[in-house]
Amino acid sequence: MLLVIKLGGSILKAGASQSLTADLKEVTKQHRIVLVHGGGVEVTEIASKLGKEQKFIMSPEGFRSRYTDKETIEIYTMVMAGKINKQIVLALKTQDISAIGLSGLDASLLKAERKLKLIAVDERGRKKVIDGGYTGKITQVNTDLLNLLLEKGYVPVVTPIAISQDNEPLNVDGDRTAAIVAGALKADKLIILTDVEGLMLKGECIPKIAATEVKEILSKIGGGMSTKIHAGLEALNQGVKEILVTSGTANQPITAALNHQVGTVITSE
Repeated sequence: MLLVIKLGGSILKAGASQSLTADLKEVTKQHRIVLVHGGGVEVTEIASKLGKEQKFIMSPEGFRSRYTDKETIEIYTMVMAGKINKQIVLALKTQDISAIGLSGLDASLLKAERKLKLIAVDERGRKKVIDGGYTGKITQVNTDLLNLLLEKGYVPVVTPIAISQDNEPLNVDGDRTAAIVAGALKADKLIILTDVEGLMLKGECIPKIAATEVKEILSKIGGGMSTKIHAGLEALNQGVKEILVTSGTANQPITAALNHQVGTVITSE
């Protein structure tokens, strides 16, 4: 099987545990894997140390995102592609996994259209139009490059930074990136590793749910999880067979999720 796995920033902040990397090693013996990582919390921390306080905006749909101006995209690229990506590659190397770190800039792995305008909602619920900054929407994935690496036995580790039509770096959402990469590769499963047990409702983890049922409860899901669920639905719409949302800190998190022992399974039916 081909698996696309999203490592949440909160998992990375806790450190890629030995259990997770050891599990990845076992999974790579049977399946091909592409990793997409986050790391926004560390970007915010380092930006603050550099004297660049980060601004966040809320969309009308309830998604919270980083406002990315020119200075912020430079810091974002430095931390995500230069620091976090290589930390993951090194962690995988301890398990003798042949990982290769990539950003969306490399060989135009992720092409995106720059957003010229954004609609932000303030604390009172009022909408305003602001400049789009250096954020983008992915329009194309270089699947030839990813398939070539997979065929040679490598595990691509992808940083969610895309390249614009004007050859500028753009901030693209990590969960959406994972979904779009999974769809472009026709992956069998998208696994979203986060810091909670799975999709929670009334304090309990939902073991399995259909996409049609998810849409009915979206308003009851918190903003952070909502982004992941929307990404999962997008992947299903692109032909990915199954979405698995689970804790990245559980014992053998990927194997357990694949066996439907932990987390939430989302299917198109």
